[in-house]
Amino acid sequence: VLQKGLKENFADAQVSVVDCPDLTKEPFNFPAKGICGKPRIADVGGVPYLIPIVQKEKVYDLNTVAKDIELPGAFILGAGAASSKVLGINAEFIPIVQTKSEKKLAVNGSYIAQINPADKGCLLEKYSSKYTDCEFGLLANLYASEGQPGKVIEVKANGRTGELNFVTCLRQTLEKHYGEKPVGMGGTFIIQKGKAKIHIMPPEFSACPLNTDEDVNNWLKFFEMKAPLICQPVIVSRDPGFDLRVEHTHCFSHHGEGGHYHQDTSPDSVQYLGYFQPAELLFRIDRPQETHLVGRD
Repeated sequence: VLQKGLKENFADAQVSVVDCPDLTKEPFNFPAKGICGKPRIADVGGVPYLIPIVQKEKVYDLNTVAKDIELPGAFILGAGAASSKVLGINAEFIPIVQTKSEKKLAVNGSYIAQINPADKGCLLEKYSSKYTDCEFGLLANLYASEGQPGKVIEVKANGRTGELNFVTCLRQTLEKHYGEKPVGMGGTFIIQKGKAKIHIMPPEFSACPLNTDEDVNNWLKFFEMKAPLICQPVIVSRDPGFDLRVEHTHCFSHHGEGGHYHQDTSPDSVQYLGYFQPAELLFRIDRPQETHLVGRD
């Protein structure tokens, strides 16, 4: 299904089932070896807690989330917002956490991407270099598993010929094929060659209400960042009525760049390599009661 859909949007695409590579090794350096074992997706909070006006009191903990999704000790990947309570500012959160279990303490391999006060560029930092908690704020889309090795879906796609970004292409392909049956998956992919359009939220929350996508885009800071970028996507083919964010991807790198992935900007030369696992369960945590569809891409 995925290969057929990707070939409509990329010059070359190959999808196969392989053994998950050891994710504790380069370029991932994750705290768990794989993305297998009781795979599940959690959509926590939501964009309505960020816009039109921020609700700073919305703070969550990944160790608590792991218990909420009935998988204490889960290995969690995904995309979210940092806790402004901890950082004192607004920033992108790239969660990569082996949550705590009865036998082990949490291992936090997460990153934060913020606007560098010195030069207004990207400042990417390892979360554990400054903080000891596992908190995040406002919203997150998370893929969780036991972090075990096992069989995964390997996706290779080179040379983008269509308009869709890699993640949207995967999601729309699933939606087209499975229709009303929601299919979710998560994992990690590398933009191996090329460049990508990435945003980072400003350190200050907007004082004026952000009421339209245009308002949001004027507030966000956009960058072109270079490969290799290691990305953590969470995808649900369609929303079965839980007010989900159906796709959300954050990335980091070992050269100081990272943030929220939008699209590659070098279609001819871009190369993607990803490892995905379909999720068995979906958990909706602290769903906003008042909602809207602004700022969801």
